[in-house]
Amino acid sequence: MRILVVGATGTIGSAAVAALSAGNEIVPASRNSRVAALDLADAQSIRAMYRRVGKLDAVVCAAGLARFAPLAQLSDEDFRFCLDNKLMGQVNLVRFGFDQVADHGSFTLTSGVLAQQPMAGSAAISLVNAGVEGFARAAALEAPRGIRVNVVSPPWVRETLAALKMDPTPGLPAAVVARAYLRSVTGSDNGAVISPSAL
Repeated sequence: MRILVVGATGTIGSAAVAALSAGNEIVPASRNSRVAALDLADAQSIRAMYRRVGKLDAVVCAAGLARFAPLAQLSDEDFRFCLDNKLMGQVNLVRFGFDQVADHGSFTLTSGVLAQQPMAGSAAISLVNAGVEGFARAAALEAPRGIRVNVVSPPWVRETLAALKMDPTPGLPAAVVARAYLRSVTGSDNGAVISPSAL
């Protein structure tokens, strides 16, 4: 399979690339990619990226920026930033990517545990994570040619917690999280929100 991985250099993205690499061609996409450069917040950038990379069997997105802050401190611009990046960026990967993905291919998006288990400061992130999940469930009903649309909802990732100088013990290793992306791409799930913790 030829698999586009958006956010291929990030903690989860690089683990997903490792999990998906066996027997597949990985097309890494990020802001700085030579072949598949894109800005998720820019719809035209996504369209241009698809024109450059050509036909694909699957698209995985392990990227999407969002802002964490107390609700009283989140501005309109903060919410717009989150909506443009993590929500609409992934929505547009699907909308603009249908013509590029082969029959019975797949899209795998990323939400996160804060959609189901919000915490103080997560209002904007919880909003867009839940939006990604709702979109994927609905898009799966209308996807053409047997194309599947799923979401992986990672818990806190051990490597991320360590990088934030927090206790990494509650986190799940990125390599374990990556199994959920492998399941989405190679399995039969459609319209599913896949929790790596449940695998």
